[in-house]
Amino acid sequence: MPVTSVTTDPEALTMTLVGDFPVPVERLWSAFADPRQLERFWGPPGYPATFGSYDLRPGGIAFYWMTSPEGARFYGHWEFAEVEKPSRIVVLDSFADADGAIDTSVGTGRMELIFESTASGSRFTALSIFDTTESLEQMLAMGQVEGMTQAIGQLDAVLADLREYALGKGTQTEVMDDTHVRITRAFEAPRHLLWRAHTEPELMKRWLLGPDGWEFSICENDFVVGGAYRNAWAPVGDTPGEPFGFEGENLVIEPERRIVTTERMTGAPFPANINDLTFDEVDGVTLMTLLITYPDMAQRDMILATGMTDGMEASYARLERELIAAH
Repeated sequence: MPVTSVTTDPEALTMTLVGDFPVPVERLWSAFADPRQLERFWGPPGYPATFGSYDLRPGGIAFYWMTSPEGARFYGHWEFAEVEKPSRIVVLDSFADADGAIDTSVGTGRMELIFESTASGSRFTALSIFDTTESLEQMLAMGQVEGMTQAIGQLDAVLADLREYALGKGTQTEVMDDTHVRITRAFEAPRHLLWRAHTEPELMKRWLLGPDGWEFSICENDFVVGGAYRNAWAPVGDTPGEPFGFEGENLVIEPERRIVTTERMTGAPFPANINDLTFDEVDGVTLMTLLITYPDMAQRDMILATGMTDGMEASYARLERELIAAH
């Protein structure tokens, strides 16, 4: 975890987050100067940001929104008060409506983003300054400490060279807490090809099979927000095992970037998971991230114990052989 400290000072009306990274300060700066990179981490897991505008200069404006796994949007408005490359950005930070207008019912804060060189790389400091005790307490009650910590905790993957960070390491599974699991897999392929492989039934049936000896028997999807889907698999010939399937609803669809769905095993008496699948491409390498939210720890452990990630890796390896190699 790159975040080394988060402190609040009720007397000074500040919150300070500090993180250290093993990269030059210019590389750290670039992650905040480029909105496409910023989108990859600005927002806690499950609430990625989309920047509709980003004018990084004194007096410039940025407008963004975070989209929840249920599809709800939360809007923000930044005015850049000071920009000193590559050491400092000062932002007047406001909530906004869907048209980008500032929400005056919530106070505007001042956020100073500071970038410094260190002996081991660089340090990032986010100093949030509030105008009243009430504003500070309101932001803390809304989870700003946790949200900022989780957001900056994702910055390592953005700063890293994806080829060194993830390519060739197969399917990686990280248990984040009692109800969240993050699964990552890197591919030497463009994002649009990975998107097609996950959304076009004729392509999905060529690779999404799990272990050898199984077939993708049902692949149905009304691929719109609110549409339903149903997938099923069955053993072929003498392959052991019983047919099974999953069904659910599409909650969020952002072409070539993100798909959020509910997922319930067909016929099983369990509540649904939420699967949040994202695609990020850098220099021809696409990092695919699946954030799974389980209803409770017991269901999380039960599903992980099935060897789910082993089956996923078998499918992903087939995807590389059957589709990526052909392109």
